[in-house]
Amino acid sequence: MMEYKGYKAQIDFDNDAGVFVGEVINTHDGITFSGRSVDELQGSFRRAVDDYLDLACDMGGEAEPPFSGRIAVRINPILHRAIAGCAEQEGKSLSAWIAECLGRAAGVANVKAG
Repeated sequence: MMEYKGYKAQIDFDNDAGVFVGEVINTHDGITFSGRSVDELQGSFRRAVDDYLDLACDMGGEAEPPFSGRIAVRINPILHRAIAGCAEQEGKSLSAWIAECLGRAAGVANVKAG
């Protein structure tokens, strides 16, 4: 995971092309980049984020702020107790259990708590 100006990127390696490829994961907008080395990848990531921010400014608006990965949810204490019990039964933290459930509901695999 890489981070720059609050934007976080997930990195994979494309074995066929022999390059690292990255995607910013905490925004709706598609921001991708690549590099053949770690240094090249880091530079490409920074340029991609800076270009994204510049483009938004040039278009007279503001870039979408990155998602922080934190949400505050108020729930009934009875539900709170029930889901805490479910998490405990599965040997997970409450955050991990909730993230897993929300991931399943949203169709996103392998979601872990921040």
